[in-house]
Amino acid sequence: MTKNIHPIERIVRIALGLGIMSLAFVGPQNPWFLLGIIPLATGLMGWCPPYALLGINTCARK
Repeated sequence: MTKNIHPIERIVRIALGLGIMSLAFVGPQNPWFLLGIIPLATGLMGWCPPYALLGINTCARK
């Protein structure tokens, strides 16, 4: 798995994932907070499966 997510996009995904997952503790108590795992995991790994399938690479070229 080569990284295909830009570092700034990774930070945004991590923040978004943590924000969605915080709904488990604040706000409506429903299982939708589990969707926050997806952007959190892709942000931490630096690899997005849909990007790989579509051939998208936002990571800076070296």
